Amino acid sequence: MNKHFFSDMGVMVGRSMRHISRSLDTIITVTITPIALLLLFVYVFGGAIKTGTDNYVNYLMPGILLIAVASGISYTAYRLFLDKSKGIFERFHSMPIARSTVLWGHVLTSLVSNALSVLIIILVALIMGFRSPAGVLSWLAVAGIIALFTLALTWIAAIAGLSAKSVDGVSAFSYPLIFLPFISSAFVPTNSMPSAVRAFAENQPVTSIVESIRALLSNQPVGNEIWIALAWCVGIMIVAYFFAMRAYKARI
Repeated sequence: MNKHFFSDMGVMVGRSMRHISRSLDTIITVTITPIALLLLFVYVFGGAIKTGTDNYVNYLMPGILLIAVASGISYTAYRLFLDKSKGIFERFHSMPIARSTVLWGHVLTSLVSNALSVLIIILVALIMGFRSPAGVLSWLAVAGIIALFTLALTWIAAIAGLSAKSVDGVSAFSYPLIFLPFISSAFVPTNSMPSAVRAFAENQPVTSIVESIRALLSNQPVGNEIWIALAWCVGIMIVAYFFAMRAYKARI
């Protein structure tokens, strides 16, 4: 490992964070859109949706947080695509820096920027009536699950950003990821769905992640759901990391 690996990493993260802070549309899309969905479902659809809970915003929160992350990682793919297409990788690789820090800078920036988006959404939800009896350990577990979910999707985004041939291609990959929470228990219980849809909803990764976060925030027993959620996140992250690194090495 290059002895300046961490200082190089700090420079790359700082560079990516500056790009985000200067991009108003990034901030709007990542934070405003999930907040708009939260307002829509709570104040427009909430009265008609039966979830067995008195506070629908509490039920809704895990899914909204995952949608925010899925929206945010699309910009990671876009920024990687721009760096690739503009020859930025080649410029950095001609310098005496650890080559992997160029990619890791984008990945860690995704983690930081999505964490900020999640915090903003939680603050808005608190104003709307969201309340949680969870203790510190439960909140830390929630933060850990969201961080793993973010990393898993970020490495998928890295594959898209490094492999896409056009801006349209790099943007389109995130749509299925954003759509997945809608076919899960994020908005309504799965027992209200038709059998075929229910079977898919109960066996896709978002449902186990949503159920784990919901149980933790409600201070309820998590059961086996948390292990299923962790297995999905870690498994996806490992596989996506492998293919992303292959795609990156092919560019250097």
